[in-house]
Amino acid sequence: MPRNVTAGLDGTPESLAAADWAAREALLRDLPLRLVHAWKWQPYTYAPLGGVSLPPEAMDTERTWVKRLLDEAEAELSGRYADLRISTGEVAEQPVPALLAAAEEAEVLVLGSRGLSGVTGFLVGSVALAVVARAERPVVLVRAGECAEDEHRPDAVGIVSAATPYRDIVLGLDLENPDDSLIEYAFDAAARRAANLRVIHAWTLPPYYAGYGGALDPELTAELAARVRRRLTDALRPWHEKFPGVEVNEHALIGGAGSHLVDASRDAALVVVGRRNRHTPVGSHVGPVAQAVLHHAAVPVAVVPHD
Repeated sequence: MPRNVTAGLDGTPESLAAADWAAREALLRDLPLRLVHAWKWQPYTYAPLGGVSLPPEAMDTERTWVKRLLDEAEAELSGRYADLRISTGEVAEQPVPALLAAAEEAEVLVLGSRGLSGVTGFLVGSVALAVVARAERPVVLVRAGECAEDEHRPDAVGIVSAATPYRDIVLGLDLENPDDSLIEYAFDAAARRAANLRVIHAWTLPPYYAGYGGALDPELTAELAARVRRRLTDALRPWHEKFPGVEVNEHALIGGAGSHLVDASRDAALVVVGRRNRHTPVGSHVGPVAQAVLHHAAVPVAVVPHD
Protein backbone atom coordinates (compact mmCIF):
# COMPACT_ATOMS: atom_id res chain seq x y z
CA MET A 1 0.00 0.00 0.00
CA PRO A 2 1.38 3.48 -0.86
CA ARG A 3 2.39 5.34 2.27
CA ASN A 4 2.62 8.99 3.21
CA VAL A 5 3.51 11.27 6.08
CA THR A 6 0.27 12.47 7.69
CA ALA A 7 -0.21 15.53 9.87
CA GLY A 8 -3.32 16.26 11.93
CA LEU A 9 -4.34 19.89 11.45
CA ASP A 10 -6.78 21.84 13.63
CA GLY A 11 -5.58 25.42 13.16
CA THR A 12 -3.70 25.70 16.46
CA PRO A 13 -0.08 26.93 16.44
CA GLU A 14 1.12 23.50 17.55
CA SER A 15 -0.69 21.73 14.70
CA LEU A 16 0.77 24.19 12.19
CA ALA A 17 4.25 23.49 13.57
CA ALA A 18 3.50 19.78 13.30
CA ALA A 19 2.45 20.21 9.66
CA ASP A 20 5.71 21.98 8.88
CA TRP A 21 7.74 19.24 10.60
CA ALA A 22 5.75 16.65 8.69
CA ALA A 23 6.49 18.44 5.42
CA ARG A 24 10.23 18.26 6.06
CA GLU A 25 9.92 14.62 7.08
CA ALA A 26 8.01 13.83 3.88
CA LEU A 27 10.82 15.35 1.81
CA LEU A 28 13.43 13.36 3.73
CA ARG A 29 11.49 10.17 3.04
CA ASP A 30 10.52 11.12 -0.53
CA LEU A 31 6.85 10.59 0.36
CA PRO A 32 3.75 12.71 -0.14
CA LEU A 33 2.35 14.74 2.73
CA ARG A 34 -1.29 14.41 3.74
CA LEU A 35 -2.99 17.04 5.86
CA VAL A 36 -6.14 15.86 7.64
CA HIS A 37 -8.71 17.62 9.77
CA ALA A 38 -11.23 15.59 11.75
CA TRP A 39 -14.54 17.00 12.94
CA LYS A 40 -17.99 15.66 13.51
CA TRP A 41 -20.94 17.97 13.85
CA GLN A 42 -22.78 17.52 17.13
CA PRO A 43 -26.44 18.60 17.24
CA TYR A 44 -27.36 20.71 20.20
CA THR A 45 -30.53 21.23 22.21
CA TYR A 46 -32.23 24.58 21.87
CA ALA A 47 -33.35 25.17 25.44
CA PRO A 48 -36.39 27.51 25.02
CA LEU A 49 -38.24 25.03 22.78
CA GLY A 50 -36.74 21.86 24.21
CA GLY A 51 -36.08 20.55 20.71
CA VAL A 52 -32.98 19.49 18.81
CA SER A 53 -31.74 22.00 16.29
CA LEU A 54 -29.06 21.68 13.59
CA PRO A 55 -28.75 25.09 11.97
CA PRO A 56 -27.46 24.68 8.39
CA GLU A 57 -25.65 28.01 8.49
CA ALA A 58 -23.54 26.91 11.45
CA MET A 59 -22.53 23.67 9.74
CA ASP A 60 -21.74 25.58 6.55
CA THR A 61 -19.59 28.00 8.52
CA GLU A 62 -17.63 25.13 10.03
CA ARG A 63 -17.11 23.49 6.65
CA THR A 64 -15.99 26.78 5.12
CA TRP A 65 -13.48 27.29 7.94
CA VAL A 66 -12.11 23.75 7.55
CA LYS A 67 -11.69 24.14 3.81
CA ARG A 68 -9.93 27.49 4.25
CA LEU A 69 -7.67 26.02 6.93
CA LEU A 70 -6.58 23.14 4.71
CA ASP A 71 -6.24 25.29 1.59
CA GLU A 72 -4.12 27.90 3.36
CA ALA A 73 -1.88 25.30 4.96
CA GLU A 74 -1.40 23.54 1.63
CA ALA A 75 -0.57 26.81 -0.12
CA GLU A 76 1.90 27.89 2.54
CA LEU A 77 3.72 24.56 2.63
CA SER A 78 3.77 24.32 -1.18
CA GLY A 79 5.36 27.76 -1.34
CA ARG A 80 7.93 26.85 1.30
CA TYR A 81 8.80 23.38 -0.06
CA ALA A 82 8.56 23.43 -3.84
CA ASP A 83 9.13 19.69 -4.35
CA LEU A 84 6.56 18.60 -1.79
CA ARG A 85 3.53 16.57 -2.91
CA ILE A 86 0.52 17.48 -0.75
CA SER A 87 -3.02 16.22 -0.43
CA THR A 88 -5.68 17.31 2.05
CA GLY A 89 -8.79 15.80 3.49
CA GLU A 90 -11.47 16.34 6.10
CA VAL A 91 -12.86 13.37 7.99
CA ALA A 92 -16.39 13.35 9.41
CA GLU A 93 -15.37 11.53 12.55
CA GLN A 94 -14.26 12.25 16.09
CA PRO A 95 -10.53 13.18 16.20
CA VAL A 96 -9.13 10.10 17.95
CA PRO A 97 -10.65 7.39 15.71
CA ALA A 98 -10.07 9.55 12.63
CA LEU A 99 -6.39 10.02 13.41
CA LEU A 100 -5.93 6.35 14.29
CA ALA A 101 -7.40 5.42 10.90
CA ALA A 102 -5.15 7.96 9.17
CA ALA A 103 -2.12 6.51 10.96
CA GLU A 104 -2.79 3.08 9.47
CA GLU A 105 -2.05 4.46 6.00
CA ALA A 106 0.98 6.51 7.02
CA GLU A 107 4.66 5.86 7.58
CA VAL A 108 4.40 8.31 10.45
CA LEU A 109 1.62 10.43 11.95
CA VAL A 110 2.59 13.90 13.19
CA LEU A 111 0.54 15.78 15.77
CA GLY A 112 0.89 19.04 17.64
CA SER A 113 1.38 19.20 21.39
CA ARG A 114 0.88 22.30 23.46
CA GLY A 115 4.10 23.72 24.88
CA LEU A 116 4.38 24.64 28.54
CA SER A 117 4.80 28.39 28.62
CA GLY A 118 8.22 29.32 29.96
CA VAL A 119 9.08 25.71 30.76
CA THR A 120 10.82 23.15 28.58
CA GLY A 121 8.43 20.43 27.60
CA PHE A 122 5.03 19.39 26.35
CA LEU A 123 1.53 19.67 27.66
CA VAL A 124 0.14 16.61 25.94
CA GLY A 125 -3.53 16.99 25.08
CA SER A 126 -6.07 14.21 25.55
CA VAL A 127 -6.40 13.60 21.80
CA ALA A 128 -2.65 13.38 21.19
CA LEU A 129 -2.10 11.12 24.19
CA ALA A 130 -4.98 8.82 23.21
CA VAL A 131 -3.60 8.49 19.68
CA VAL A 132 -0.05 7.86 20.89
CA ALA A 133 -1.33 5.16 23.25
CA ARG A 134 -3.26 3.28 20.57
CA ALA A 135 -1.66 3.94 17.18
CA GLU A 136 -0.02 1.02 15.42
CA ARG A 137 2.34 3.29 13.48
CA PRO A 138 4.97 5.76 14.78
CA VAL A 139 3.57 9.04 16.07
CA VAL A 140 5.64 12.23 16.39
CA LEU A 141 4.57 15.03 18.71
CA VAL A 142 5.71 18.58 17.91
CA ARG A 143 5.39 21.70 20.04
CA ALA A 144 4.22 25.11 18.91
CA GLY A 145 7.13 27.27 17.77
CA GLU A 146 9.22 24.34 16.55
CA CYS A 147 10.99 25.29 13.30
CA ALA A 148 13.53 23.82 10.87
CA GLU A 149 16.46 25.73 12.35
CA ASP A 150 15.91 24.12 15.76
CA GLU A 151 17.00 20.75 14.37
CA HIS A 152 20.43 22.03 13.36
CA ARG A 153 23.69 22.83 15.12
CA PRO A 154 24.92 26.43 15.36
CA ASP A 155 27.66 27.48 12.96
CA ALA A 156 31.12 28.77 13.90
CA VAL A 157 29.73 32.09 15.11
CA GLY A 158 26.79 30.55 16.95
CA ILE A 159 24.09 31.15 14.35
CA VAL A 160 21.61 28.33 13.83
CA SER A 161 20.18 27.75 10.37
CA ALA A 162 18.81 24.93 8.25
CA ALA A 163 22.12 24.91 6.34
CA THR A 164 24.19 23.58 9.24
CA PRO A 165 24.45 19.87 10.16
CA TYR A 166 21.65 18.26 12.11
CA ARG A 167 21.80 17.78 15.84
CA ASP A 168 21.85 14.20 17.13
CA ILE A 169 18.98 11.76 16.95
CA VAL A 170 18.53 10.31 20.45
CA LEU A 171 17.25 6.78 20.96
CA GLY A 172 16.10 5.43 24.30
CA LEU A 173 16.77 1.68 24.24
CA ASP A 174 15.67 -0.93 26.76
CA LEU A 175 18.04 -3.90 26.53
CA GLU A 176 15.42 -6.17 28.06
CA ASN A 177 13.27 -5.60 24.98
CA PRO A 178 15.44 -4.20 22.14
CA ASP A 179 12.78 -4.17 19.43
CA ASP A 180 13.97 -4.06 15.83
CA SER A 181 11.31 -1.62 14.61
CA LEU A 182 12.29 0.93 17.26
CA ILE A 183 16.02 0.65 16.53
CA GLU A 184 15.48 0.78 12.78
CA TYR A 185 13.34 3.91 13.07
CA ALA A 186 16.11 5.74 14.93
CA PHE A 187 18.91 4.58 12.62
CA ASP A 188 16.84 5.49 9.57
CA ALA A 189 16.07 8.95 10.97
CA ALA A 190 19.77 9.55 11.59
CA ALA A 191 20.78 8.25 8.15
CA ARG A 192 18.30 10.48 6.33
CA ARG A 193 19.64 13.53 8.17
CA ALA A 194 23.32 12.53 8.04
CA ALA A 195 23.16 12.97 11.82
CA ASN A 196 24.87 11.17 14.66
CA LEU A 197 22.78 8.68 16.62
CA ARG A 198 23.06 8.84 20.40
CA VAL A 199 21.76 5.64 22.01
CA ILE A 200 20.93 5.81 25.71
CA HIS A 201 20.29 2.79 27.87
CA ALA A 202 19.57 3.45 31.53
CA TRP A 203 20.14 0.76 34.13
CA THR A 204 20.01 0.42 37.90
CA LEU A 205 22.27 -1.27 40.40
CA PRO A 206 21.03 -4.67 41.59
CA PRO A 207 19.14 -4.98 44.90
CA TYR A 208 21.97 -6.85 46.62
CA TYR A 209 23.88 -3.56 46.78
CA ALA A 210 21.87 -3.01 49.95
CA GLY A 211 24.10 -5.62 51.56
CA TYR A 212 26.99 -3.19 51.31
CA GLY A 213 25.32 -0.87 53.79
CA GLY A 214 24.72 1.73 51.13
CA ALA A 215 28.40 2.01 50.21
CA LEU A 216 29.12 1.35 46.53
CA ASP A 217 31.95 -0.97 45.58
CA PRO A 218 33.82 0.83 42.75
CA GLU A 219 35.23 -2.38 41.29
CA LEU A 220 31.88 -4.14 41.26
CA THR A 221 30.18 -1.07 39.81
CA ALA A 222 32.77 -0.91 37.05
CA GLU A 223 32.34 -4.59 36.28
CA LEU A 224 28.56 -4.29 36.08
CA ALA A 225 28.84 -1.20 33.90
CA ALA A 226 31.19 -3.00 31.53
CA ARG A 227 28.71 -5.86 31.18
CA VAL A 228 25.91 -3.46 30.34
CA ARG A 229 28.06 -1.66 27.77
CA ARG A 230 28.91 -4.98 26.11
CA ARG A 231 25.23 -5.90 25.92
CA LEU A 232 24.46 -2.53 24.37
CA THR A 233 27.23 -2.92 21.79
CA ASP A 234 26.05 -6.44 20.95
CA ALA A 235 22.46 -5.28 20.48
CA LEU A 236 23.53 -2.52 18.10
CA ARG A 237 26.15 -4.44 16.12
CA PRO A 238 23.77 -5.64 13.34
CA TRP A 239 22.52 -2.09 12.90
CA HIS A 240 26.02 -0.69 12.46
CA GLU A 241 26.35 -3.11 9.55
CA LYS A 242 22.95 -2.18 8.08
CA PHE A 243 23.58 1.58 8.43
CA PRO A 244 27.37 1.93 8.02
CA GLY A 245 27.17 5.67 7.41
CA VAL A 246 25.61 6.45 10.79
CA GLU A 247 28.00 7.42 13.56
CA VAL A 248 26.73 5.96 16.82
CA ASN A 249 27.52 7.08 20.35
CA GLU A 250 26.53 4.50 22.96
CA HIS A 251 25.72 5.51 26.53
CA ALA A 252 24.90 3.08 29.35
CA LEU A 253 23.93 5.30 32.27
CA ILE A 254 22.90 4.55 35.83
CA GLY A 255 19.53 6.02 36.77
CA GLY A 256 16.10 6.59 35.29
CA ALA A 257 15.77 6.49 31.51
CA GLY A 258 13.26 9.34 31.40
CA SER A 259 15.51 11.91 33.06
CA HIS A 260 18.53 10.93 30.95
CA LEU A 261 16.52 11.22 27.72
CA VAL A 262 15.07 14.59 28.73
CA ASP A 263 18.60 15.86 29.43
CA ALA A 264 19.82 14.54 26.07
CA SER A 265 16.91 16.21 24.26
CA ARG A 266 18.35 19.66 24.96
CA ASP A 267 20.94 19.17 22.22
CA ALA A 268 19.05 16.88 19.85
CA ALA A 269 16.92 17.07 16.72
CA LEU A 270 14.57 14.25 17.71
CA VAL A 271 14.09 11.81 20.58
CA VAL A 272 12.88 8.30 19.71
CA VAL A 273 11.24 6.11 22.35
CA GLY A 274 9.25 2.90 22.23
CA ARG A 275 5.80 1.95 23.42
CA ARG A 276 4.89 -1.68 24.01
CA ASN A 277 1.58 -2.87 22.58
CA ARG A 278 -0.09 -4.02 25.78
CA HIS A 279 -3.88 -3.99 25.47
CA THR A 280 -5.65 -4.02 28.80
CA PRO A 281 -9.36 -4.04 29.71
CA VAL A 282 -9.21 -0.26 30.06
CA GLY A 283 -7.33 0.30 26.80
CA SER A 284 -3.75 0.86 25.74
CA HIS A 285 -1.37 3.09 27.63
CA VAL A 286 1.91 4.91 27.37
CA GLY A 287 4.73 3.64 29.58
CA PRO A 288 6.46 5.77 32.23
CA VAL A 289 9.58 6.49 30.16
CA ALA A 290 7.58 7.65 27.15
CA GLN A 291 5.35 9.69 29.48
CA ALA A 292 8.34 11.47 31.00
CA VAL A 293 9.87 12.24 27.62
CA LEU A 294 6.57 13.40 26.09
CA HIS A 295 5.95 15.81 28.94
CA HIS A 296 9.45 17.25 29.32
CA ALA A 297 11.55 16.82 26.15
CA ALA A 298 12.84 19.96 24.48
CA VAL A 299 12.39 18.65 20.92
CA PRO A 300 9.92 16.59 18.86
CA VAL A 301 9.40 13.06 20.18
CA ALA A 302 8.75 9.98 18.05
CA VAL A 303 6.89 7.17 19.81
CA VAL A 304 7.30 3.83 18.03
CA PRO A 305 4.87 1.05 18.98
CA HIS A 306 6.22 -2.49 19.16
CA ASP A 307 5.36 -5.93 20.53
